[in-house]
Amino acid sequence: MPPEKTRKHSHFLSLPDLAARPAGGAVVWANDELFAERENLIKPRPAEFRPATFGHKGQVYDGWETRRRRDLHPDAHDAAIVRLGVPGIVRGVVVDTAWFTGNYPPTISVEGAFVAGYPSVDELVEGTDWTTLVDRSGVNGDTHNPFAVDSSRRWSHVRLSIYPDGGVARFRVHGEGLLDPDFAEGMTIDLAALENGGRITACSNMFYSSPNNLLLPGNAKTMGDGWETSRRRDTGNDWVQVHLAGRGTLRVAELDTSYFLGNAPGVGRLSGRDGDGDWFEIMPAAELRPDTRHRFLIADDRPVTEARLDVYPDGGMARVRLFGTLTDDGLQQIRDDWAASA
Repeated sequence: MPPEKTRKHSHFLSLPDLAARPAGGAVVWANDELFAERENLIKPRPAEFRPATFGHKGQVYDGWETRRRRDLHPDAHDAAIVRLGVPGIVRGVVVDTAWFTGNYPPTISVEGAFVAGYPSVDELVEGTDWTTLVDRSGVNGDTHNPFAVDSSRRWSHVRLSIYPDGGVARFRVHGEGLLDPDFAEGMTIDLAALENGGRITACSNMFYSSPNNLLLPGNAKTMGDGWETSRRRDTGNDWVQVHLAGRGTLRVAELDTSYFLGNAPGVGRLSGRDGDGDWFEIMPAAELRPDTRHRFLIADDRPVTEARLDVYPDGGMARVRLFGTLTDDGLQQIRDDWAASA
């Protein structure tokens, strides 16, 4: 089993997966992918397995699988490099070996690097200094193997190494996105967006799907790409809380119920607060329609650092966008955070 200390710090699993394809992640390189392609590592859905589905190269696996190595050197290994959807602070990773039982790697390691811009594969493989995030550690087959990461630095790329070879179904990189201050000054941005550093901090219910989906870039493609609660049988309501990219003033809220037809909320309401202050209403209760992208103007000029969406009584939402501008001190805090994570 993975070391005991990694299992005690599973709280990072509630943070968004910065490597996932919907978040903008990409597997830019692998030294070998003979049996199963590297891009499977970052699919958002859990790995599937269909027995007796043999292709020309053998059983088809929903993951990344390399050929058997014949190099017996103890450091011989295979590796894949993932570009994160947004630079961020990594709090933990999951090396998921689902369905790999006799062909999983017995040990793994994970490294990180920050490279500005859009480096080529050659730059990443040959010219980049990598920092260890997870020391070489044992993993089990057909298992979610979580590892906490203790680092306050920001990373743009993560390298997964497997020793000596084998298959990994999914690779999750959980953390907090950081907004590059060069793209924030004087601009109206989505202060809730994952790619700008927004993140979910609490919600009342996530029975069907994660609220982290609300902050992903792009449009949802199915109902499963959003946040959906179970059906309420009491007099309460469901809600989700968002920590914004920085202290700012909101101008427009977009509440998107696309693909939610018979299970969209009937009403939505937005509140905000500044730091640890009291919550106050920033958008009064408004009727919501199924399968509709709603846009609402916000007239309240009070700065906020957090927002809360209440839906009545329950239901599903595809995306939440909160467009606004950073305050001067909000922008300075983003500059400070960016510099501190270098």
